[in-house]
Parts: sequence; C-alpha cells; structure tokens
Amino acid sequence: MLKEFKTFLLRGNVLDLAVGVIIGTALTAIVKALSSGIILPLVNLFMFKIDLSKLKFSIGQATFQIGPVLEAVISFVITGFVLFILVKTVNTFFMKKKDEEEVTVNEELDTLQEIRDLLKAQNTNSIEKH
Repeated sequence: MLKEFKTFLLRGNVLDLAVGVIIGTALTAIVKALSSGIILPLVNLFMFKIDLSKLKFSIGQATFQIGPVLEAVISFVITGFVLFILVKTVNTFFMKKKDEEEVTVNEELDTLQEIRDLLKAQNTNSIEKH
C-alpha cells in the first residue's frame, strides 16, 4: 500500500497539479496586492475617492456589504486578465516552436521525396536498359 501511495504521489498529474496550485496561490497574492495597492486606488480616484471597501446599503434591518464584493469582482477580473495574458504568451511561444519543428519536418520530407523520386527514376532507367 505504501508503494501504491508513493506511485500515486510521483505520477506526473499529481505533481503538475501541486505545482499549479502553488503557482496559483502565489499569483493570487500578487494580484490581490496589485488590486488593493494600485487598481482600487485608481478606481477610487476616478470615482471621487469613494472607498469601495466601506460601500454598503441597508434594507430594513439588513445591511449589505457590497464594497468587498465589488473589490472581489475587480480582483477576479484582474486575475483572469493576468492568466489570459500568461496563457496567451506561453501558447505563442509553443506555437512558434511547433511551427519551427514543422518547417524542419517539411524540409526533411521534401528531401526524402526527392530521393524517392530519384531512386524511382534510376530503377525505371535500369529496367528499360534490360
């Protein structure tokens, strides 16, 4: 059972997931700092210095804290945008690499086809001579 557990932990999927969670957590901390330290103050600047964190409204006895929700939405949008840019950059890098590999494969294929055609021509010529 211990060997099975070790095998499970050392599989690529589990390790990839662990790395993803750790990076995601670190990215979330960065985005929260960016959001609360730069983006939200800019939003507050354009909204006539309204502090979103204290924004609330009441209906009867119930008080609704809408400010933290708005801050969370802004943070979510920023996180999504950062991830979009990150994924797009990585995909662009891998697409360029893949395109370069395809060019190499196509050149090799062309060379092999030329060799095949030359061999066919030689075989045809040698058969005609006999």
